[in-house]
Parts: sequence; C-alpha cells; structure tokens
Amino acid sequence: MHAIALLPGITALDLMPDSDNYRAGMNRILCKQQLSDEVFRMEIEAPLIAEERQPGQFIILALNNDAAERIPLTIADADEARGSITIIFQTVGKTTHNLADLGEGDEILNLVGPLGKPTHIENFGTVVCVGGGIGVAPLLPIVKAMKSAGNHVITIIGARTRELLILEDEMLAMSSELIICTDDGSYARKALVTEPLKQICERAPKPDLVVAIGPPIMMKFCAETTRPYNVATVVSLNTIMIDGTGMCGGCRVTVGGETKFVCVDGPEFDGHLVDFDNMMKRLSAYKPQEEKAHEQCHLDQQLEKRV
Repeated sequence: MHAIALLPGITALDLMPDSDNYRAGMNRILCKQQLSDEVFRMEIEAPLIAEERQPGQFIILALNNDAAERIPLTIADADEARGSITIIFQTVGKTTHNLADLGEGDEILNLVGPLGKPTHIENFGTVVCVGGGIGVAPLLPIVKAMKSAGNHVITIIGARTRELLILEDEMLAMSSELIICTDDGSYARKALVTEPLKQICERAPKPDLVVAIGPPIMMKFCAETTRPYNVATVVSLNTIMIDGTGMCGGCRVTVGGETKFVCVDGPEFDGHLVDFDNMMKRLSAYKPQEEKAHEQCHLDQQLEKRV
C-alpha cells in the first residue's frame, strides 16, 4: 500500500519503491459522503500530501497493484491536523465506480501527490470563479484562497439539474457573490454559466481575472465569452494521465501552438491559448474501451447484488 508525497527536489526516480524518498502509508478512507446520485466526497489519510498541497494541485490514484487504471483527481481540501486530504469525484467509469464502492476504513492502495503546479494566488481585485458539474469541486480551494488573498470573488456554479449541483453552501460561505445556474431550470437560474459570465464581463469595471473549471466544452466557451472583453482567463485541464510526472506524454495538449504536459506544466493554462478541439479529440481516443469497461462494471455490480 503506497502513498507518495512529492516534495521539493523529488524527481521521477524517487517514485520507485527502493528510493530513500519513497513514502509509504495506509491511505485509509476516514470519511465518505454521497453528495448526489453520482458524486461522492472522501476524506483520505495522507499526512505528507496534506502538508504540501496547494490550491489547484491534484493526486493520481490506483485501486490495486495489478496494472490498475490510474486516474487524476483534484485535491478539494486538506486538513494538516488530521493528516488528510479530501477528494470529490463523479462515477463516470469503472475505476470511479469501484472507488465509490469503498467505505470508511478501507484503503486506497496507490496514491501519489501533490502533482501539478499550484494556482497563482494574489490580490487581483475582482476574480470570477466558474465551475461546471464536477468542476465545482476543484474550484473550491481556489475560491477559498482567492478570497483569503483579499479578492472580491464572484462565483458561478452550474449543473445540468438540481440533483447534480454540489457544494452550494460551501461556495456561498466563501464567495462575495454566488450565482447558481441549472441547464433545465430545476433550481435557481435557468442558464448556462456563460450567460452570467458575459454579463459580469460587461460590468464597469470588468473583472480582473476569470478561473473556469469544468467539462472541456464549458471551459472552451467560457474562454470565448471573455475573449472579446480581454479578460484574463485561466482554465484547469483534466486529460488522460498515466504517471503524472511528464514521462508518458499522454496528457499533452497544445497551448499557444506549443506542446505542453498537463501533469507538470499545468493543470492550469491561459484559456485563450488552449486548443480545446484537439484536447477533446484526444480525450475520446479510448472511448470504446472505456465504455466497454464501464458496461462490464455495471454488469458485475448487478451480479454481486443478486448473489
């Protein structure tokens, strides 16, 4: 059972179990909460990661040592006193379904982090933080940090329906202003998040910074919404990842005509420079395999219930 904290000066070779810098731990699940039909929050014992993590960073986990899929998940919160980190995830595939099946007291066999460059936090002035769907989770620590830095933080959160909306109370407590949207109008404002974002960009003065996290298509259109107003826009990309240290190249994206690796150069980039169309095409590369594994996972779960 392995937990790894990437500390200053640690290289990819230090991830090997025979390295002096390799840190092992139990990665025990301390608390599990279901936020909606598909969304779960887990507090995991990972003291070294809790000490080092900063807003915007993520972990990669695998549920077993038998060539299991490795998935990146943003650290939604951390408690140094408890030595824990919190992740929030949606069951969209086999691994996330299997993760959701674990309970308090169970252990996650492999967990590495914190990975990626942290969010640049300073007093910009007015910062608009936009979260769509499960993207609201990684936005939470950024909203908190931006507010603590003295910014006027306007938060926009959206979901397809009310049932999929998460972290409303937490965002309300940390934001100067909170705007809620649902695609179907089942709660709050019936709109896509780009609609209030456009209206805020038209205010005088306009916002100093926009941070958008959510599905790629949402981030693309957030960036297109702010582009005519020349409002700096940061997006956090969630791509295919394997090792998380820049070696495999699976997470590569094109930013400003240059190849970047989301795991080490990101996950945050200038949204006006990201080639979202290419990124979305790459994300669909293994879709047939993912759908097959997801379907098999549901079949296995149904068989277990019958037994």
